[in-house]
Amino acid sequence: MLEHLDKQIFMLVNSANSPFWDEVMYAISGRVIWIPLYLAILICIWFNNKKKFHVIIIFIALAAIFADQSSVHLFKNVFHRLRPCHDPELEGMVHLVRGECGGLYGFVSSHASNSFNVALLSLMFIKRKWFTVSILLWAAVICYSRVYLGVHYPGDVICGSLLGAFFGWGFYRLYDYTDKKILLKRDGFSSNGEIK
Repeated sequence: MLEHLDKQIFMLVNSANSPFWDEVMYAISGRVIWIPLYLAILICIWFNNKKKFHVIIIFIALAAIFADQSSVHLFKNVFHRLRPCHDPELEGMVHLVRGECGGLYGFVSSHASNSFNVALLSLMFIKRKWFTVSILLWAAVICYSRVYLGVHYPGDVICGSLLGAFFGWGFYRLYDYTDKKILLKRDGFSSNGEIK
């Protein structure tokens, strides 16, 4: 039932294509294009947390590694769900851009996991309403692009998003715990910020 619905929604999104949107979605789905955004986020976090940034960057790196690698080793290599562009049931029906399909398996989407990891982790550090809305929209558009491009089912990106959000939130909580229980005490403060 859910798998059938997943394929129906996929076909609806993937079939609503045009040469213009092909290029837009292909660019959105790229990795290199977002490097300036990642650098801007890191600079903003550094600017607000200069003394703790060397610790924060460790948690950011760990979150990125866990979000990316778990999507492959705990999901793709375990569930073996074919990407739409490799699914025999949809042969000849999937619209691909530049003939790119990706690896054989697509559950869960690494793009979705990585983008929502970045979104959740960064919005926990950059507590601004405009940023929260913008970064979540950015992550959602990347997820949409993966379905549009024919390389993931909606279920792949939804579950990938939840996985990435979990790691983003989880590693922020680990950082926060470390900050309150270890770093502040080391620097002569109690967990509530008072001088000991």
